[in-house]
Amino acid sequence: MIPFKDDNPATRFPFVTISLIVVNTLVFFMQAVSPSDPGRIAFAYGAIPRFLLTMKTVQPIHPVLTVFSSMFMHGGLVHLGTNMLYLWIFGNNIEDRLGHGRFVIFYLLCGVVAAYSHAVANPSSMIPMIGASGAIAGILGAYLLLFPRARVHTIIFLGFFVQVVRLPAVFVIGLWILIQFASGLMDNAAATRGGVAWFAHIGGFVAGVLMIKFFLPARRKRPLFR
Repeated sequence: MIPFKDDNPATRFPFVTISLIVVNTLVFFMQAVSPSDPGRIAFAYGAIPRFLLTMKTVQPIHPVLTVFSSMFMHGGLVHLGTNMLYLWIFGNNIEDRLGHGRFVIFYLLCGVVAAYSHAVANPSSMIPMIGASGAIAGILGAYLLLFPRARVHTIIFLGFFVQVVRLPAVFVIGLWILIQFASGLMDNAAATRGGVAWFAHIGGFVAGVLMIKFFLPARRKRPLFR
């Protein structure tokens, strides 16, 4: 099941969402053309759980800063493409509701919570975490709360048949987070040999659900005329 757009038009141009997509893409291609080994780059600037919790400074930058650098790094084209697709579909509406400045802060905070959720779940891990998934999970949580009935155009694969359907956001995003919870409980491989940081997704999603109401701008009351 692959969502590719929604029926939820925004009223303002999402230049922050587009800027995030551009920066993530540029960083990925900088990684790709770098003469350094990809694993060495990930270890230098990825968020490593043990260092995040102990604040041990072995990397070129402080562990706290790796929380932010890791949000703009990806492990492959599929990883990048999937994250940027979800950011494009759901990010513009959250930016529209919050405004550009609030959206940037909200996005980064969700990424911070996601990184530390993964670190707390895997405190001794030395596997670097990279990717925007945790921050984007926060956007999904916010979207679920604000636009549960919005329709999402989704590609569904039924064997050899491909079907495009319009599904409620509550179903698409609800199914996504259920998969994250189930996978996080069953898969312990990410902490020892790499894989998907399921608890980063869960932490980011929960952060988005809990924080979105505090970031919404106060609605202006219309003046009364007599």
